[in-house]
Amino acid sequence: MTEAIPTEGGEVKPTLPLYFGCVRADWALCFLLAVLGFVVRLPALSGEPVWDDDYLVRTNPFIKSPLFVLEVFRHYLFQDTFSAHYRPVQNLSYMADYLLWNNNFYGFHLSSLLLHVGGGILLYLLVRKLIATLLQTESSLAPDSSVIQSPFACSLVAFLVALLWVVHPVHSAAVDYVSGRADSLAFLLGCGGWLLFLKGRELKSRHLRRAMWGLAWLSGLLALCSRENGSVWIAIFLIHLFAFERPMKLAQKWVVTFFCLAMLAGYCGLRTLPGPDSIPKTPPETTPALRAVLMLRSLGDYGRLMIFPTKLHMERTVYDPKSFQSDQGRRNAIEHEYLSLLGLVVLSTFIALSMRRSAGQRLRIFGAFWFFAAYLPISNLIELNATVAEHWLYLPSVGFLLFLAGCAVDLPMTWRRVSIACACVAVVGLSVRTIERSSDWISNEVFARRTIQSGGATLRVVLLLGQAYATRGDYVAAERLLRRALELSPGYPTARNNLADALVHEGKSKEAEALFVNATEAAHESRKEYPRTWIAALNLSQLRHKAHDDAGAIALLEKARQDYPGTWELIGAESELLRETDKVEMSLALIRPFAQDNWWHYRAWGALGRLLAQQGDVQGAMNALRHASWLDIHETAALNLMALIGMHENQLEDACRTQRRAVARQPNEPRQYLLLSNILDRMGRTDEAQAALAQVSRLRSLTDPKTASN
Repeated sequence: MTEAIPTEGGEVKPTLPLYFGCVRADWALCFLLAVLGFVVRLPALSGEPVWDDDYLVRTNPFIKSPLFVLEVFRHYLFQDTFSAHYRPVQNLSYMADYLLWNNNFYGFHLSSLLLHVGGGILLYLLVRKLIATLLQTESSLAPDSSVIQSPFACSLVAFLVALLWVVHPVHSAAVDYVSGRADSLAFLLGCGGWLLFLKGRELKSRHLRRAMWGLAWLSGLLALCSRENGSVWIAIFLIHLFAFERPMKLAQKWVVTFFCLAMLAGYCGLRTLPGPDSIPKTPPETTPALRAVLMLRSLGDYGRLMIFPTKLHMERTVYDPKSFQSDQGRRNAIEHEYLSLLGLVVLSTFIALSMRRSAGQRLRIFGAFWFFAAYLPISNLIELNATVAEHWLYLPSVGFLLFLAGCAVDLPMTWRRVSIACACVAVVGLSVRTIERSSDWISNEVFARRTIQSGGATLRVVLLLGQAYATRGDYVAAERLLRRALELSPGYPTARNNLADALVHEGKSKEAEALFVNATEAAHESRKEYPRTWIAALNLSQLRHKAHDDAGAIALLEKARQDYPGTWELIGAESELLRETDKVEMSLALIRPFAQDNWWHYRAWGALGRLLAQQGDVQGAMNALRHASWLDIHETAALNLMALIGMHENQLEDACRTQRRAVARQPNEPRQYLLLSNILDRMGRTDEAQAALAQVSRLRSLTDPKTASN
């Protein structure tokens, strides 16, 4: 059986078999989106932490316990840096991952992929709802308007837009890179909030309608707290509301606008909680005329990436102030000028086709509005930390695809089928490129090497590759790369410190110490431009400690602590040296105030508990360690020490209870059962102690290759 549609002459012509009806079902299309979205990004799932993942996932203190659900709203995403990214919802998502997966990074990758696929499904549902009104047109503009506006046509256009968006490789830095999750979170919540608003309008019950709108408002606020460009969702929503939404009364639209402004006001209020940012106030490097050129260049680069996503890497730029100092720089400058021309072509195409009166005009105009509303904040109109970035296309790319869909709608029936075939071919090609791009995120070494091969050999990437070599013990290769990084930027503190660290491992202690001394002396000036310049003093103190000059190491740390007050790494290192030299009171005087000022700091409270125990304050130590045990739901160091103190004080029941909590947190760690066995043996519960020892033997046999093979 077939489905019939009228042709221009009025006769009925069979088109598609009715079995396509099952494909048209939302669940089938959503399932297909999910499957393809997963398949193309499978290589990244087994990847290790890359770049900022090390901090945001491995050492981030605010994701270790549900106690921090509200605390994350009082801090920027990165601590002790010049970054002012306010993204508490991103930390909440990592918190959920840590609760579920502990330190299994596969789970973090899986969650990022689920968020992206979920965003693609919601995008399909949203576009399907919006496109029916956007394709409404007069019959004179489209004789086959009934076909264009049919549910199948609307679903097909929405599905292809969502599918191309889901598999596009330009989104790799927002999906395969766990630290880039802010984009997918904001997208999911922004898209979800819009759908909740539309769903609320369909409900007849006043109470249910208001509840749905309340959820939509909350979803929008959380989108803003996921990433700053959540405000773009509000702009796109209001553009559609006033320019394309016909049934809604004007007064109702202004009420909706009021609540959108209230949402922005609420977000601005939340942003004040962390206090002022620490970004250096430097004068802008670009003039207004150059900004206009950079806007065209970035537009050209983004347009090229959407159509031909080649040479994908994190360190993109369309501006190099030193471009004419070398032949390579001059060649890059010529390429940038081509991008300016391409940007002019992209802009002209958007304007010209948006003005063309036809069946797809409203869809093209809306797509253009969507694209440019999301593009302007990243267009170099305002100073950002880069001139272009692939993950910044995460939201604008939807408008780009909607614009292309509006162009395809105007084609004759035969050419529409050709355009659908082209879209399917594009899906295959983009999927293959995405699979290749996803494999870049396997490790820091692979990521850095492929970034350099793609043309992103910047200082940061060269430095990252050097660090990767040092991590796997190839200090000779690390030294070579780190010296190159220092040549690129002689004043870069991180390059100098990492080079010195590599030299220490190679036994070149004198040169390393000279570098550390130089970096420490230069820190007073370099700290104005670079964050974390206190690392040089910390590393130098460690060299002095290894040389048995504890007094010199402590003096270095004390001075650095005065220059960088409130820096835990300096406080913790000095406190530990004081403890090792039997100056427990002085060590406590450092740790106690920091712990009291930072109730969330696990390491500070653990250190305080150990110091109090060493001092003989059993109750104070137990209180501090108990507090520490609440701050990391998978860590057991505080619980183990509490159990040992309980054994020493002959409080065996309490010690046994505490150690069972540690076993529950780390059920695959033999040492946890070993300590439990000792406590049970002290209590005279021999059978249970033997059972715990048997568990130790079983776990060790699982990790011993020789035992496992037997």
